[in-house]
Amino acid sequence: MSNGEVMAGIMRDHILALLKEGKRIDDRGLEEYRDLEVRTGVIQKAEGSAWVKLGNTQVLVGVKVDIGEPFPDLPDRGVITTNVELVPLASPGFEPGPPDENAIELARVVDRGIRESQAVELEKLVVVPGKLVRVVFVDVHVLDHDGNLLDASGIGAIAALMSARIPKVEYNEEADEVQVLDEYEPLPVKRTPVPVTFAKIGASMLVDPNLDEEHVMDGRITVTTDENGMISAVQKGDGGSFKLEEVMYAIDVAIKTSAGIREKILAAVKGG
Repeated sequence: MSNGEVMAGIMRDHILALLKEGKRIDDRGLEEYRDLEVRTGVIQKAEGSAWVKLGNTQVLVGVKVDIGEPFPDLPDRGVITTNVELVPLASPGFEPGPPDENAIELARVVDRGIRESQAVELEKLVVVPGKLVRVVFVDVHVLDHDGNLLDASGIGAIAALMSARIPKVEYNEEADEVQVLDEYEPLPVKRTPVPVTFAKIGASMLVDPNLDEEHVMDGRITVTTDENGMISAVQKGDGGSFKLEEVMYAIDVAIKTSAGIREKILAAVKGG
């Protein structure tokens, strides 16, 4: 057994002992979120941007908008594409190079929460039906990893989208050209999906796991809901299993917890 495995075992025993007393390693309650800060308009040359600090986890999200082709099966919809970069300086476990499975999963969960909630009115991003649409690029950069990248990234993504202002465009049919105007308008965002992640450790469900808790968790589940309490995505990760009552508990707590998070997002967008 390696030193790392020994330390992980000791940490797990310590966390489980605390949980039996209803406590967590950082003195939070089981349903308590870490301190959350959200700022928008932090990247001058991006159409939209947001910085999120969740505990000691930090992410930076930028939104850029371009003109491109629609998906063949969705000719009357704009396109959203989400990418994640795990900056090597953010964690000893992050390495330079192409996205690994963790970055890919993170991008997919963030993308699904936005897409399935229909947060962005993609039909309003069509320039020429079946030919040209606005393509929205959401780029997530993890700056400091201390657990729960899923929530921090999802919060940053929707805040950046809501703060985005895009240049108006006109299509010249005779010249078959798109003219970019000097006028700007908000990106058409109509919903605010918020992810809330839980770690299962032993028999306990913990909201917003920090990195120590993630290292010893038996499973993870993320529930994304909008302001109407509608579920847009549920993602299970890191093995393990969840009973039906645990999933229902996660949904109930996610809806309640997301309300406060959403207020911070809206305040940041308004202030930014």
